[in-house]
Amino acid sequence: MVQTLTKLKDQTNFTNTEMRIADYIIQNITKIPTIYIEDLAKLTYTSHSTIIRLCKKMGYDGFRSFKDAISGVVYSQLHLPSEVDANFPFKQEDLTMDIAKNMANLTIDTIKKTLNQLDEDLLQSVAEILFKSKHIFLFSRGDSQVRARSFQNKLVKINRFAIISEEYADEAWNASNLTPKDCALFLSYSGTSPQYKRMLQHFSNKKIPTILITGNTESDLIKLTTKTIVVVQEEYDFVKVGTFASQVAFQYVLDTLYSILYAKEYSSNLEKLKEKQSLIQNGILSEEL
Repeated sequence: MVQTLTKLKDQTNFTNTEMRIADYIIQNITKIPTIYIEDLAKLTYTSHSTIIRLCKKMGYDGFRSFKDAISGVVYSQLHLPSEVDANFPFKQEDLTMDIAKNMANLTIDTIKKTLNQLDEDLLQSVAEILFKSKHIFLFSRGDSQVRARSFQNKLVKINRFAIISEEYADEAWNASNLTPKDCALFLSYSGTSPQYKRMLQHFSNKKIPTILITGNTESDLIKLTTKTIVVVQEEYDFVKVGTFASQVAFQYVLDTLYSILYAKEYSSNLEKLKEKQSLIQNGILSEEL
């Protein structure tokens, strides 16, 4: 749903007339769920066919399904806390608790936006790839590698050992070791890494399952990936205090995937958890002995 709003703002491949319609919708978004196509055409000095053509260009089969998506955007915005700038969530003059409140709102806002962008069937299919894979290879850099390590740590709890490169040079070696029985999961918010593009081309040629989590709907990597989860946040590439929203979104998606994997064998995982906790806390592996 949030992707709909993003496309309206980006206006990629829009004609001048379509841009006029998109601008009107953005400026009057709360009115769109109840507007008739005839009225929208009059207000934007366009035609039914132009509006329908724009809806189809954005991936909808008509104006009705487009309005349903806009309704979802409006609903989610009404139920979000006050908007916080993802790039500069606090100002110099803000008091300590003001900063704390803004960071809390940004985190909640990000998670709700990300939830609205998730697709149930896609999540299930991504989890299935991870579940069936003999080895899971994680590819990430910078702040995203912290999220990858957190995911790696959680997977250990269910006896799955993900492999992550310690250095950039190791990524190529890791990539060369994958087989069709494995899978590769890429975390790249910008989705613009030339090396990742080459790796994904190699994996595609070898029919190796791949997963991409990104914030770039126009990423060239998407075309080469088996499954892609897009989590769009209003973050700039460089001009920002930190990668708050994008990393919260990544963490949330990875935590969700881990939870889906855990739930697939819930009773078994729970029983093994009790055994391992006993061994680590009171058994031979305890630090107290």
